[in-house]
Amino acid sequence: MYETTYHRPGSVAEAASLFSSTGDAAYFSGGHTLLPTMKARLAAPANLIDLRNIPDLKGIQASGDSVTIGAATTHAEVAASNDVAGAIAPLAALAGSIGDPAVRHVGTMGGSVANNDPAADYPAAVLALAGTVHTNKREIAADDYFTGLFSTALEEGEIVTKVAFKVPETSGYAKFRNPASRYPMAGVFVAKHKDGSVRVAVTGAGNDGVFRWNAAEEALSGNFSADALKGLSVDASGIMSDIHGSAPYRAHLVGVMAGRAVANLGTLTMD
Repeated sequence: MYETTYHRPGSVAEAASLFSSTGDAAYFSGGHTLLPTMKARLAAPANLIDLRNIPDLKGIQASGDSVTIGAATTHAEVAASNDVAGAIAPLAALAGSIGDPAVRHVGTMGGSVANNDPAADYPAAVLALAGTVHTNKREIAADDYFTGLFSTALEEGEIVTKVAFKVPETSGYAKFRNPASRYPMAGVFVAKHKDGSVRVAVTGAGNDGVFRWNAAEEALSGNFSADALKGLSVDASGIMSDIHGSAPYRAHLVGVMAGRAVANLGTLTMD
């Protein structure tokens, strides 16, 4: 077993200071990606900085136009929040569908967004709901935040502190889960915003992680119904292919999930 030092800072400033002063360090907030990676010897940070217990990173605030969730808020807390459910019901349902109860009571929204796993649920919500990622240094619009597979606009040592989601006129989320891992092989979050704009975000399927499906957005802008998506398909050349499903299969799933998300607005639909 290699040696690592565990740190439990009490503030964002202390966490950032530890990161810059200790050298080889990594943040974690739930650890569902980092810790298995360490067990597999694919990562070996000398210092682990736990962000879960920092008070300023916790909590949920809702206003008429936005729902803001602290980065250290667990999936279970988001799922149980009346504020989230009342403003953006599919977002609360999404949180309640992640993993199992053990995962939901430890994993955090900020950890998921910071890691940008291609099979994570939250990135689709952040992108479709025109979210703003707040860090200890700046604010980053969702369209500028996700930059590729496990890649974001975060700089070295930067900490996600909260995410603000725009409250849409209506929205829906549908996903097809891998029967073994329960991760989405294709998940589609659809949101019609109060200004009339439509955003459609796809997770679990893209070679470069979460992405917006522009053709679906254009179709739904003219006719916001599942019928508008009939005949549309995602280019399979940009879709993931692995032992769980070929690119054409996942591309087909994207279309099916998008249709179900629109047909069942205000809810989460799962297979």
